[in-house]
Amino acid sequence: MLSLIRTSFAYMDGRIDPPSSMHRLTPQALATQAETGEIWVIGQRALACVFLTPKADCLYLGKLAVAAEARGQGLAHRLVQLAEERARALHLPRIEVQTRVELTENHLAFTAMGFREIGRTTHDGYTRPTSITFSKAVQDQIPSAPRIAGSAAAATMPTTAATANRSQNRSSRGAKAPRLPHTRA
Repeated sequence: MLSLIRTSFAYMDGRIDPPSSMHRLTPQALATQAETGEIWVIGQRALACVFLTPKADCLYLGKLAVAAEARGQGLAHRLVQLAEERARALHLPRIEVQTRVELTENHLAFTAMGFREIGRTTHDGYTRPTSITFSKAVQDQIPSAPRIAGSAAAATMPTTAATANRSQNRSSRGAKAPRLPHTRA
């Protein structure tokens, strides 16, 4: 998964300033995210992933990444739908994501998925906004869980550390995928 994030975020090098926090991401940071939030992965071999972190008034989406060969298949949209479902389950009224000012294609993608800009932030040491925060209200109704078609796109589901070594069928075609450990904050 670390490789997926690094590869998917590599296009930002030289485009954004300051550099992406992806460069500071380590296996220990992944373990910490799994303990304090959730990590969701699509595919036996990670094709897409997202970090979900509960906050007081929203569920924050971080490190949303899709492998180049899997783009255009709706995987990012499905992970956003999953985030909405998780926010409802956690009784949070909205989901939130940040993207860099320079990444206008990301602004368009999030807007197309129903997000709206709610603010701009500035990294330490900068005098101009460097990130844009987008938010999406979560509807009260709980639809069925999004399904990922095909065994190559089985959704990897988080679980508690005690059951991390077990696999559970989460694909619409029956493929088994290992689950990642997590606990909720």
